Amino acid sequence: MKILFLGDIVGRAAREAVIDELPTLRRDKDIDFVVVNGENAAGGFGITETIANSLFDAGVDVITLGNHVWDQRETLTHIDREPRLLRPANYPANTPGKGAGLFTTEKGEQVLIITVQGQLYMETLEDPFAAVERELAACPLGEATDAVIVEIHGEASSEKMAMGHFCDGRASLVVGTHTHVPTADVQIFENGTAYQTDAGMCGDYDSVIGMEKEEPMRRLMTKMRGGPFKPAMGEVTLCGLMVETRSDGLAATARPFRYGGRLDQAV
Repeated sequence: MKILFLGDIVGRAAREAVIDELPTLRRDKDIDFVVVNGENAAGGFGITETIANSLFDAGVDVITLGNHVWDQRETLTHIDREPRLLRPANYPANTPGKGAGLFTTEKGEQVLIITVQGQLYMETLEDPFAAVERELAACPLGEATDAVIVEIHGEASSEKMAMGHFCDGRASLVVGTHTHVPTADVQIFENGTAYQTDAGMCGDYDSVIGMEKEEPMRRLMTKMRGGPFKPAMGEVTLCGLMVETRSDGLAATARPFRYGGRLDQAV
């Protein structure tokens, strides 16, 4: 199975690039399953039902969310109606939506998606390791599903890497999101799990993590607010990684994915 995971979509230019490019990429690269993080897709803050549907129509199979999950009020009700939209699994049990789901590819293969939010330097949620353990136990790789993707949305590279080793041999892929910068550590761990500390973002890299440069720089240098953050609208790079699984669901290959824009290409 060929899986494409794309990092955080930041603003209109990024989501339009994903919508424009993904149908061709799926066809030309024979991709079976696509996951994107969409928590910054609506003006940099959250996602709307209209935007989610446009991404699904373009060929996205599952959209994950992170700490900006509730920035758009409509998500509170939409997420209960749309099983392909996932918030972190380590929110309290009565939170709207779900943090994991089992999905079927066009070829009939089963893919378990689990997304959690880290605890270090983030809003404190429940233990992400316990949440992942619960979902892996309920749907083991090779028994109840053909592939498992675990996303950890977090600040700390140490916490993300620990999650990768925690899942090694039990997941096809563990990938981090949230920092919007692609890390150069795509690898397959000893027991067969593909890993990248952060997938990066889909956005304009002539920016401050996807936002127009002036306001973030003003706040950092003067400690004063001059206005809202606005997503940068320049040329977009789609960033993430591509994983191909073996017959047992573990990773056969794992490669970085960078397409378009300013960064060195890796497709």
